[in-house]
Amino acid sequence: MENFDDIFTAQPQRNAQYTPADAFSKDEWAASKQAERSEVYEMMDAATESVLSNGEDFRRYLDTLSRFDRYSAGNVLLILTQMPDATQLRDFDGWKEKNASIKKNEKGIRILEPGEEYTREDGTTGVSYNVKKVFDVSQTTAKIQQQNEHPDERQLIRALMQASPVTVIISETLSPEVGAHYDPHDSVISIRRGMAAQDIVRALSQEIAHAKMDSRDGKYDGGSVAFIAYCASYVVCQKAGFDVSSFNFGRLPESFSGMDPQVGRGELTRIRTVAADILENLSSRLEQQKDKARHQPER
Repeated sequence: MENFDDIFTAQPQRNAQYTPADAFSKDEWAASKQAERSEVYEMMDAATESVLSNGEDFRRYLDTLSRFDRYSAGNVLLILTQMPDATQLRDFDGWKEKNASIKKNEKGIRILEPGEEYTREDGTTGVSYNVKKVFDVSQTTAKIQQQNEHPDERQLIRALMQASPVTVIISETLSPEVGAHYDPHDSVISIRRGMAAQDIVRALSQEIAHAKMDSRDGKYDGGSVAFIAYCASYVVCQKAGFDVSSFNFGRLPESFSGMDPQVGRGELTRIRTVAADILENLSSRLEQQKDKARHQPER
């Protein structure tokens, strides 16, 4: 009988460790990650230019910001571009902790998260950013819950007053065209008597934004930051569930025209910072109200 053992012994020896043909080397992996970051930054730049040049796109940015006020302006832009109707975002592990899985064929929303610090050529410290994929609740098996009910109007107004960095007083002298006014000299916000809840929240949040941007050095120029305060008020009203159709973004600041995307994100960051600060303080005050109500003895 013919012996076939030589077929096997003649085979070239393979390495003990199997390496797939398509496996990345360290340099290839780094290049792949850099290419992905570049693509995300290009997406962010395009979104910035669109938002700064189109009133409706700008409004949609603020709508997205009202739902994700704890995210950076850049990541809000990325969410707006990839899934503008998103309501609740987590990464894969975050949804797993909620006993939810990602639905088949769902595409993650790419955002940026801080990575390692590094030293620039001029000696200053910079932070590298990595691409992170998150998924909206609608892309998972999690049960979509109804949005939290908005607080009682009286409670909301009281909490907003408490969140103000300056005293809020009622005024008998403000003209009908002025709902509220921040006086940087006396560090006080006057609010016109007799307004409806929505008008109070809109006017008061706008003047609180002014008060928060005042460094109290006697050089405050309210006109230079009026648009930021206007936008912050929009975000607060949207978050509180009020009608925001009366806000008009048909004419954006002339300075936005042709603005470099990175500089533009700086302007969007200023809006985000003020709005998020008001919302954070407002949320804290509302929670304090709830705690106080829970601990009050029954009568």
